[in-house]
Amino acid sequence: MSQPEPPIQPGSLTEEGQQELIQQIGRVIVQMLPPGWQEASVEYRAVGSHRELAAQLQAPNGTLVPLTPPAEIEPMFDELRHGMHQPERGTWISALYQLQRPGSYSVDFNGDYEPSWRGVPTTAEFDAELHHYPRAEHNIPGWLAERAGLPTSDVGNADVTELRKAEVFDGADGAGRPVADRPVVGPQERAQIIEYLERAPIVLAARSYDTDQLDPEAAASVPLTFHTDGDWIWPGAVGYYLRRHNVPPETELVEHIRRQGFQVPEVGEQTRELAVSAITGEHGG
Repeated sequence: MSQPEPPIQPGSLTEEGQQELIQQIGRVIVQMLPPGWQEASVEYRAVGSHRELAAQLQAPNGTLVPLTPPAEIEPMFDELRHGMHQPERGTWISALYQLQRPGSYSVDFNGDYEPSWRGVPTTAEFDAELHHYPRAEHNIPGWLAERAGLPTSDVGNADVTELRKAEVFDGADGAGRPVADRPVVGPQERAQIIEYLERAPIVLAARSYDTDQLDPEAAASVPLTFHTDGDWIWPGAVGYYLRRHNVPPETELVEHIRRQGFQVPEVGEQTRELAVSAITGEHGG
């Protein structure tokens, strides 16, 4: 059944309007949560007129408990998606709303990577998505073009070996504790490097966190992500350990960031896809 379009023009939501809707959604989610909740998440997935909502609660022992999301947040998410459309770039296809007690929340919008559909939408839905929320050709991910039945362009002969991969540590000591024998970065430069590492586009991410290898008794908080700036690929753990434990990144990566003037460059879609291939090993040999 076709969803009615929200009564606003595509892309007409201001930053203030977006934040207001996001907070409204959060209030509705909190109202459905049971007493004593600590962490919860809701994921909204949409393409064309296809809609999916999924919610889960994290129990104190770490177990994930599925929840029935409140139906009233679906049109709110839909209005947000509609209002955040950008000319040439379209709009996001999935949003992950995460809440932590007592009042912390974050929302991650994804317009580049295919969500994990509960039921894969039809070709007509993907085609309708590009009709209602047009994108410039270079902003249409390969998977979306394929799903919509459009001809896909080859990524070309770019070599994944051109992307340098950074390691979090150099190895381990005799007790098995990770070590990194690298020059320490100064306080001011450290802040700039952390910002660069964390602001670079995320090309691959898990929804969970890893154990801190330098503080294994702490709650799992190391991001399971990968970033790229088009020249280097690094795990989100690189920025985490620099911020949390002052573990410097690889020297050559630090020098590269300095040469960039600590400014993350634009990273095109083909380069992002290439980075994913380099990480997962899904490239031709």
